Amino acid sequence: MGEEQFGRCPFKTASSPEHRVADTPVDCKYLEELAGIDVETNTRFQHLDTDAKMLISFAIQLLQDELNMKEWLEGKGLQEYLDRLILHGFTNLYVLADLDLNDFDLLLTLRITFEDFMIFRSNLKELHQAKNQVDFRSEAWRHYVRATRTPKMTFLSIIFSIILFVILLPILIIIICKNLLDNPRLLFSTSRSRRTPQTRLNSASFLNYIIGSFLDPNKCRVQWGWSDTPVVGDTLTFTISCHRNNGTRYPISSRDNLSVNIHLGDHKIDPIVEIGSEAEKSSNMAKVTYTVHRAGRYAVSVKLGGVDICGSPFEKTVNPGEVVASNTSFLQHSSTFVVTQGEFNELAIEPRDEFGNICDQKLASTFDNPYEIQVTEVGELKPETFSPVWQVTDEVKNKIMVHIKMPHTGCYKALATYQGKTLKNGEFNILVLNETDAGKVKKNVAKKSLNIWYEAYLLRSNNERHRKLKKVFCYISPKQLTIKEFYLRIIPKRLYTFRVCPATKFQFFGVNNESGHPMFTIDDGSQPQLELASKERDILAATFTQFLLKNIGGSETFHDKQDFFFREVRQIHTRRNRSKMNLTIKRSEILESSMKATKYFTTSDWCKHMEITFVGEEGLDWGGVRREWFEILCLALFSPENHLFTRFKEDNQGLVHPNPNRPHHLAKQKYFEFAGKIVGKCLYESAMGLGYRQLVKARFTRSFLAQLIGLRVNYRYFETDDPDTYVTKIKYIEENDVDNLDLVFAEEEYNSLGEVEKIVELLPDGSNIPVTNQNKMRYLNMLAHYKFTNSVSDEIEHFLKGLNDIIPDHLLSIFDENELELLMCGSSSFDLDDFKRNCVINSGGGYNFRKIIGWFWTIVASFTQEEMARLLQFTTGCSQLPPGGFSDLSPRFQISASPTYCTLPTAHTCFNQLCLPSYDSIEQMQKALLVAINEGSEGFGLV
Repeated sequence: MGEEQFGRCPFKTASSPEHRVADTPVDCKYLEELAGIDVETNTRFQHLDTDAKMLISFAIQLLQDELNMKEWLEGKGLQEYLDRLILHGFTNLYVLADLDLNDFDLLLTLRITFEDFMIFRSNLKELHQAKNQVDFRSEAWRHYVRATRTPKMTFLSIIFSIILFVILLPILIIIICKNLLDNPRLLFSTSRSRRTPQTRLNSASFLNYIIGSFLDPNKCRVQWGWSDTPVVGDTLTFTISCHRNNGTRYPISSRDNLSVNIHLGDHKIDPIVEIGSEAEKSSNMAKVTYTVHRAGRYAVSVKLGGVDICGSPFEKTVNPGEVVASNTSFLQHSSTFVVTQGEFNELAIEPRDEFGNICDQKLASTFDNPYEIQVTEVGELKPETFSPVWQVTDEVKNKIMVHIKMPHTGCYKALATYQGKTLKNGEFNILVLNETDAGKVKKNVAKKSLNIWYEAYLLRSNNERHRKLKKVFCYISPKQLTIKEFYLRIIPKRLYTFRVCPATKFQFFGVNNESGHPMFTIDDGSQPQLELASKERDILAATFTQFLLKNIGGSETFHDKQDFFFREVRQIHTRRNRSKMNLTIKRSEILESSMKATKYFTTSDWCKHMEITFVGEEGLDWGGVRREWFEILCLALFSPENHLFTRFKEDNQGLVHPNPNRPHHLAKQKYFEFAGKIVGKCLYESAMGLGYRQLVKARFTRSFLAQLIGLRVNYRYFETDDPDTYVTKIKYIEENDVDNLDLVFAEEEYNSLGEVEKIVELLPDGSNIPVTNQNKMRYLNMLAHYKFTNSVSDEIEHFLKGLNDIIPDHLLSIFDENELELLMCGSSSFDLDDFKRNCVINSGGGYNFRKIIGWFWTIVASFTQEEMARLLQFTTGCSQLPPGGFSDLSPRFQISASPTYCTLPTAHTCFNQLCLPSYDSIEQMQKALLVAINEGSEGFGLV
C-alpha cells in the first residue's frame, strides 16, 4: 500500500517521516510502532474492558497482516498491486498464498502485466509451500523477507554486474537521451509536493524512467467525435487517449489533473469531462462533452498537469445553423420605406440562425431564391407580387442586398418572407412617389422650417366620427406634427399636436368616398387616435418619415437607436467638464447621505466623474467603489422593502412602481427627483463608453416606463404590472358579459383589515354610471389610468424633472417602454456562476445524480438567454429574476433527483424546485430538458 493509500488511516509508515501523527491515543508515530503494541501488557489499555481490548487486538492483527504482505510485495517489486489485492479480499499472506493465477477474469481485474505475472507465479509457489510450515507473523519470517530484499553479493556476481554494466551503459545513455529529448521538461521539474505528471516522472523508479513507463502528455491523443464541421446546437464529443512514454495504455484518474478549456474569445464553455473507466480497454480514455450556441473558431486546450498534450491547443470551427426567418431582419429598418417610382432602391437583409449567429448565405440564382417580398396596394384586395433583384456583394459580407424597383406610385403594404415565413421586421409600408413629389419631400427636409403644411379633412377624433367633413391643416416640422383649423380663414386654433418620434405611428387606408382622398390615422399612444383624409397624404407621411429617421439616427432598430442616443447625449454634454468630483458617503445611511452630498449639484456637477469614499473604509476608487455605490443606492431607492417604490404582486419577483402610500418620512417628492437624477446619471455614464457602463439595478412596471416617454396608459398594462388583478378581474370583464355585474365607474379602496376605506369615482358622479358591454373598455382604461397614473402623478412628474435635467425628453422618446427598460437596466441576463452559487442541490441521488448535475450545468451553460428564461419560467413560474438575481429567489432554486428513468423533467413552482430523472447520456437529457421547458413552461408539472 502506497503512502497515498495509507491516507485513510490516521498513521503513516516509518518510511514516510513527513507524515507523523500529532495526536494519538498511545505514543506511536508510525504504523510499525502501532503494529508492535501488546494490548495485554501496555498500561495505556488497562482501563479498557475485555471487549474493547479484543477489538483493538483484532485491529492491530489486521494491521500486522497488511504490513507483512506489503513488505513481502515490496521485496518482490510488486508493491503497486497491494491496493488491488486488498480490494479483492487478499488482505494477508495466508490468503495471498491461495491466489489462483489461472483465474483469467481476476488477472484482468488486477491488471497484472506479463512480467509481473511471471514474478507472481515463481514466488507464489514458494509462498504456498511455506503456508503450512511457517508462521507468517513470526519474527523469523520477517527477517527472512528483509533478507530476500537485500541479497548478499558474491565476488563472481560483482564481477558479472560490472561487466553487464559496462555493456549496457551505452544503451542506457541512448535511452535516457531519447527520453529527455522527448520530454525536455524533465530537466526542469523538481517539485514533489503535487501529484502531477511531471512529479510522477521525477518520483518514478530509475527503471521506469529508462523504459518510459510513465504518463507522457506528448503521447496522448485526441479523437474527435465528428468528421464534418459541426453547427451550433450540436452536442459535441471527443475523447482523449492517455499513454505512457513507451506507448502502453495509462489508466487515467482524477489525480492526473486533466483540464479541458474551450473558449471563443471571452466566451468560455464549461464541458463535462468523464475520466477513466473500469474496463481495461477504456481505462486510459477521457470523454469530453459540450454544446455551443455561438458560431466561430473555438480554441480547445487539453492539458495534463498543466502540460499541453500533443497538438494542444486545437482550433475547431463551429458553423452557424440554418437561416431562421424569425431572427432574420432588415438592417437600417424603417416601418415606412420611401422610394421613387421606377428607380432601384436598396435594402440589406442580415440572415441569422435560431441562436442569432450571422449566416454566410450565398444565393445560387434568382430562380431558387428563398426570399420573397409580397407587395399589396393599400385598399386593394388582390396582392401584386414583385420579383426584385437579389444579389450578394463582396463589399458587404454575410448580407443579402435587395434591389427593389416599384413601377407605380401609391402606398403599399409589404411582407418579406424567407421560405414562406415572415422575417423579424418583414412587415412594413412602402410609399412610392413620382419624381416631382420626391423632390418636394427633399426640399421639406432640407428647409427645416415651420411653414410646411398640407390640407386635410378630419374624419374622426376623440373616439367619435364627425358627421360632416372638417377641414384642417397639417403643419409638419422636424419636431412635431400639428393639426390646426382656422376661424374665418385667418384665426388659427391648434387642435392636436404629435411629436415626431417612433411612438407616433401612421396607418394607411383606401380612399374615403365622401372626400375622394386617401385616408390615414395618426396615433401616438398618449391621446385619442385621429382619422384624416388628404390628397397629399403620401407627401405628408413621407416628410414625417424622413424627419423621424433623421431624429433617431436613420433606423428604427433598437441597437441603431441606442448608438444614436449615446452619441447625442455625449454631444449635448460635450462642453461640460469631466473633472473628478469626490463624494464621501456613509454606507449605513446610503440614501440620506447621498442626497446630502449632491444637494446643491448643478447639471454640470452631475456630469463630472465621481469618486466615492465610504466613511470608515480605506481604498481608492478606480471604478469599483463607484459601481458599488450605484448598486446599493439603487437598492435603497427602488427596493420595495424601503417603501419608496412598491409592487402590485406580493412576491419579490414583481415589478416596482412609485408608492403613493409610502411612510411619512419618505413623503417629500425630493426623493423621486433624486431617483430621476440617479437614473439620468446612469444613462449618461453608459453613453461615455463601455468602460463607464452603469445599469440601473431595478425592474420598473411597464406603465411607469410608458409615462416616462409620454405614452398613454391603458388596461393592457395590468397584464404585466399587476397580473393578479388582470387574471381575476380585467380579463374576465374583457371576455364576458358585464351587464348584470352591477359595476359602476368607481373603485373601492380597502385598508389592511379588508374594510372599505374610500370610494374613488373614475368619472364625475361615476358611482351612478353603470358599466355596460358598450362602455366596459372605457371603464377598464379609466381604471388603469387611476391605478397607474392618477395616484402617482406627482411622483412621476418629479422623477421626470430629475431625469430630464440630465437626459432630454426628446431623446428618451425615441424608445418604446420595452426598449427604455433595456436601455436603462440592460437585458435580463442570467449569470451561470450566480445560478450555481445560489442553487440548492438536494442530496440523496448518489453518484449517478452527481453525474446528472454535471450534465445539467453543461447543458445550461449552452443555453441562450431565451432558453434560460424558459427554464426559469418552467421552474419558478416567472421568466425574469428579481433585481438581486438568483439570491433573491424565495425559496431558492432547488434541484432534486426524480425517481424516474428517461422521462421529462418535472417542476414544482410553489417551491422553485426542478426534478431531474436519470438518463443514459447527456444528449438524451438535453433533448428531454428542452422539450420540458419549451412545451411545459406553463403549469405545475409535466410528466
